[in-house]
Amino acid sequence: MSTVTKCPVNHGTIPVLDDDPFSPEILDNPLPFQERLREAGPVVFLSKYNAYAIGRYEDLLAAVANWQQLTSGSGVGLNEPWRARGLLQMDPPEHDAPREVLQEILSSRALRAMKDNCMARAGSLIDGLLEGTASGGQIEIDGHGQIGSVFPVNFFPDASGIDEEGRENLVPYADHVFNALGPRNDLVKQGECKAAEYAEWATAKCQRDALKPEGFGADVWAAADRGDILHEHAPLLTRSLLSAGVDTTVYGISGMLYAFASNPEQWETLRRNPGLGRVAFDESLRWESPVQQIFRKTSSEVTIGGSTIPEGSRVMMCFAGGNRDPRRWENPDKFDLSRDPSGHLSFGMGVHQCVGQHAARLQAASLLEQLVPRIKSIELASPIERHHNNTLRGWDSVPLRLTLA
Repeated sequence: MSTVTKCPVNHGTIPVLDDDPFSPEILDNPLPFQERLREAGPVVFLSKYNAYAIGRYEDLLAAVANWQQLTSGSGVGLNEPWRARGLLQMDPPEHDAPREVLQEILSSRALRAMKDNCMARAGSLIDGLLEGTASGGQIEIDGHGQIGSVFPVNFFPDASGIDEEGRENLVPYADHVFNALGPRNDLVKQGECKAAEYAEWATAKCQRDALKPEGFGADVWAAADRGDILHEHAPLLTRSLLSAGVDTTVYGISGMLYAFASNPEQWETLRRNPGLGRVAFDESLRWESPVQQIFRKTSSEVTIGGSTIPEGSRVMMCFAGGNRDPRRWENPDKFDLSRDPSGHLSFGMGVHQCVGQHAARLQAASLLEQLVPRIKSIELASPIERHHNNTLRGWDSVPLRLTLA
């Protein structure tokens, strides 16, 4: 059980939790911890890690907007970063030019041109899974293993101009990157044996001569040639597309399928109104946040919700807690397509809001457009299996039973 006491600093004004948010028990089911975090106060001190945490929606909005005092330049993990910094670990003004480049490359306008290709890929994947099953028949698949962990691993590298060799490294590479944002626990240690190999592979794949002549990666290098960004930033930005864009979309799509299987009446709602596809994906991101939390570091004393955090402190931004905050969302534990989920924190907010969100939405929308006319109902075929990660809400298996229309 967690205990709530008073923080020994700040004259005892900040509550203390002795929870370990990176323990196997909390990683398996973080919801009770996130509720304790929200109810303890606007800011909580995590005694195990000598760090602070924020879990209420409005306070998180204020915190992420205040990039001047809650900085990313010293890393977005619990500890100082050990690797080269990407876009997420830059603050303005250094952050501005690289972000503008990626925003243009990954804009909704640019991705609209890719919709036909994305739809064809999604159709081919679904056709292969349903082949041989007649109308009204049932089939059991693994929504994570056969859809969620397959589609983004092929779509995003292709769009980026990364060749096919070694793509099996993508998910474990990003898995370790996100694990390393937490403490050096067993999850990090397990990945360290191949971390250098994965990082070397990813870096090599993002060099100019390794990329295909067309794709997001080539566009990044072209921006460097124009002088829009430094040449040294080009491989880092291209690599960030892989480390930040693949696993999060993998788990986002798997979480969406799990949400529908757990709430079959919402699948019926979507079938009656297919125009709710974007709402469905965003509501699933709110309900089952792929990115649970990241950290910032205070550059000076900062006050959030009336609580003052000292200079030089690590602060955990618990986005998943904010996404289920009852102060913001009515009946937050319900996956509900009748609500407006815009404003959820799964893509972050402010200057560091996810630049790849349009690509994630395109992939989810394409899959739903292919599934809705073909699948009458979705249900869980057996219990899910979780994959533990210090930052991500992951999956090993989402067993689904599909009934064809």
